[in-house]
Amino acid sequence: MQRIPGFDIARAFAVLGMVIVNFKIVMSADGNGPPWLVSMTSLFDGRASATFVVLAGAGISLLSNRARLAGNTWLIHQHRFVLLKRAAFLFVVGLLYTPIWPADILHFYGVYIAVAAMLLTVKDRWLITISGFIVALFPILLLTFDYNRGWNWETLHYSDFWTVRGMFRHIFFNGFHPVIPWLSFLLFGMVLGRSDFTNPSTRRWWLIFGISVTTFAETASKFLIKALSANASSSEEIEEIVAVFGTAPMPPMPLYILAGIGVACIVISLSVEIGQVASINHWLKPLVSTGQLALTLYVAHVIIGMGTLEAIGRLKQQSLIFSVSCALAFCVLAVMFAHLWTLRFKRGPLETIMRQLVN
Repeated sequence: MQRIPGFDIARAFAVLGMVIVNFKIVMSADGNGPPWLVSMTSLFDGRASATFVVLAGAGISLLSNRARLAGNTWLIHQHRFVLLKRAAFLFVVGLLYTPIWPADILHFYGVYIAVAAMLLTVKDRWLITISGFIVALFPILLLTFDYNRGWNWETLHYSDFWTVRGMFRHIFFNGFHPVIPWLSFLLFGMVLGRSDFTNPSTRRWWLIFGISVTTFAETASKFLIKALSANASSSEEIEEIVAVFGTAPMPPMPLYILAGIGVACIVISLSVEIGQVASINHWLKPLVSTGQLALTLYVAHVIIGMGTLEAIGRLKQQSLIFSVSCALAFCVLAVMFAHLWTLRFKRGPLETIMRQLVN
């Protein structure tokens, strides 16, 4: 598989965006700052992590495209086996990580990849159909089951996560990144990863597609919320309207999924465009390195970044300015570390462990 630098750059943007969002959440800083900064940081909410998952799907396709196109059954089985082992690794690591970071995405990631491994040779139209079905299924589940079950929204604590029923509910329905409908991001990414991104017209097409989908989702959301709220009789009813027709990641309603897909297409197409000159522009290489160490940096931003803030008593009830400043400081250090690390080593620390265990 030929590595496309732009995908690593997009992965770097995604993981650094997740750092900003997660610092803001854990420091209770959301809304506690100037309006312009509140609006700016809200752009990352749910979009960075969605881009991260779309990139995972694209990576799976980039890994298996040659075998799939050649109809090499043996090699497809090998890729599927490797993906299943990676899925198991990420699921276990994610569960071990959850007591430290309850909003972990890795154990969800493991389930997404396990499903994707079974769908390596499925045609694009069926991947899109399955994605659409999953997106449409979530509102039905929301009407059927209690979305608040297990949650203490004040503390973001999930009471019965470590029971079989609670974990299943959390992973598939009402967790931070539930399989239904978040799997649709990964399946869409598989379709995107089958495109020839070395072709400029392909990059332009996905950019236009991303802008169009994002514009539609955000415009439709604002219009519906405004129109329906005008006839609302209480603040609780308005909150329900915003939850159903908004583009916030919880609950992940269809307009949010569309917005997340659109933003992912914009970020990826622009990043690949930028990445075309990565080999001749030295300043881009640190971003490429950051994308290659995404797993290591994702874990480090909690254990090292938030751990340091907790040690000095500055982790809770902070201003948005302080939260973003700390997140940006960590991002700068992360990019520097990634660049220096890849000057000597081919893969990041956790990436190396995963490769040795599952390949």
